[in-house]
Amino acid sequence: MREAFGAEFDVPDGYLNTASIGIPPAAAGAAVAEAITAWRTGAGRAGEYDEPVARARQGFADLVGVDVARVAIGPAVSALVGLVATALPPGARVLVAAGEFTSVTWPFAAQAERGVEVTEVELAEVGRRAGEFDLVAVSVVQSADGRVVDLDDLRAARAGGTRVLLDATQSLGWLDADVSWADAVVAAGYKWLLSPRGVAWMAIRPELSAVPAAAGWYASADRWTDVYGLPMTLAPDARALDTSPAWYCHVGAAAALPWLAGLDRAAVHAHCVGLADAFRAGLGMAPGGSAIVSVPRPDAARRLAEAGVVSATRAGAARVSFHLYNTEADVERALAALRA
Repeated sequence: MREAFGAEFDVPDGYLNTASIGIPPAAAGAAVAEAITAWRTGAGRAGEYDEPVARARQGFADLVGVDVARVAIGPAVSALVGLVATALPPGARVLVAAGEFTSVTWPFAAQAERGVEVTEVELAEVGRRAGEFDLVAVSVVQSADGRVVDLDDLRAARAGGTRVLLDATQSLGWLDADVSWADAVVAAGYKWLLSPRGVAWMAIRPELSAVPAAAGWYASADRWTDVYGLPMTLAPDARALDTSPAWYCHVGAAAALPWLAGLDRAAVHAHCVGLADAFRAGLGMAPGGSAIVSVPRPDAARRLAEAGVVSATRAGAARVSFHLYNTEADVERALAALRA
């Protein structure tokens, strides 16, 4: 067990793959195991899961810095982004970053038959070009290599009338940055938010149109009453965009997100980026200001794996990522593997 920021983690030495799968605090893993046992033994009751769903939703709202009434739940980023993409008017112009993660871009590309136009530009140009488009959809931190978008430029573009949708999946939980101003902030839980796969959230402003295309009983104003028949009675806030929750995923998220939201954000940022920049320095690379590092060496992934370092391969390069449970020993292990 490792201890980090007051929590215990059963994370192995050399685990540098949070950008793919985050390791939960032991308490979150135990909560999920308890819920699975209740399911297996017939002790689980459907209504009991409303409370962890609500706690996780509040935790996400606190992390983003918005009122909880603006937060919708879903199973994945693409499902939530799709609600916004479907609501765009024909002919809408959307700007995305070249090489962006497809869960951000494909929901908009899928609207091509309705005349929605999607334009790709290099990440460094996104902020400068944003004002030319109706909506910008971009990750705060790029999945492939950890580059951070210029949030100040995007915020300025929004002040000029451009809608901004941010995917915070690779940033929320370690990056100390204000994203509450965006029209929509979406994130999956299973990476830096240390939750089970199968849950995502979207903080959305009421003025940004979204279609509750998958509306069901959980989107109701009174979910335990309005389970049969018409008329449709959607919730008056972002819960109208909810889909039925994966219960056990939310149980884990209810333990992880409020804890993350209560941490010193600046301290977490300094820890994660400090380790990543120490790793970069050891390879002769300039500081990157990101918890994700891409190593474009053809033998990097093999060397890391042989040394017991868990990483990922993205866009042809080895990708390592440093979260709050990582240590300087993990940095040294990875550097020793690449220097060998």
